Amino acid sequence: MDRQIVMKAPLFSALDDETAGRLASSMTPHQLARGEVVFREGDPGDSLYVVISGKVKLSRTSGDGRENLLQVLGPGEMFGELSLFDPGPRLSTAYVVSTAEFISLGNDALRLFLADHPEVAMQMLAGLAHRLRRTNEGISDLVFTDVPGRVAKALLDLAERFGRRTEHGVLVAHELTQEELAQLVGASRETVNKALADFAHRGWVSLGAKSVTLLDVDRLRRRAR
Repeated sequence: MDRQIVMKAPLFSALDDETAGRLASSMTPHQLARGEVVFREGDPGDSLYVVISGKVKLSRTSGDGRENLLQVLGPGEMFGELSLFDPGPRLSTAYVVSTAEFISLGNDALRLFLADHPEVAMQMLAGLAHRLRRTNEGISDLVFTDVPGRVAKALLDLAERFGRRTEHGVLVAHELTQEELAQLVGASRETVNKALADFAHRGWVSLGAKSVTLLDVDRLRRRAR
């Protein structure tokens, strides 16, 4: 287990190395392949999870079967913790996007731990507040930003969290299908593909299979405003 990745999670960031190591060793390890489900919408919310490697997506499904991709999470990010503060069924389904390793901790064990380490609860609440801020920004974007602008913003966000600089630009192996990328932006696949093709034509990006290389980050930032 990569200690640097684990320490990025709000659950661990306020702890010293020794305490973080004890907590991590008490958690349950998991490894799942692409398409496997961590939990489903409506399941009891009884554990939180920290991603060690790979990617996990959180999505919701409408009554008519349409899926809305809420977030894509990677190493060092945490999910499922909302149930600790607001007990109830899961509000989303967590799918594995690419083979993922993660660790989990049940809510009962977590509550006992937080009783001895209240500073961790503050870090977790700060993490939830950050996620709420991003959700509010996403809602505003749906109202005030056109689809190309939302696509540009999504690419920049994915690049910040998953990008790797190469000699050609910033390579983002997002590992999302065209449909999943469209769900993340909140638009049709055709409209998102048209925006990506336009960006490629302008020389801002280079498109690959479940990846994109950002060639002109400044232009994308201006388009995302």
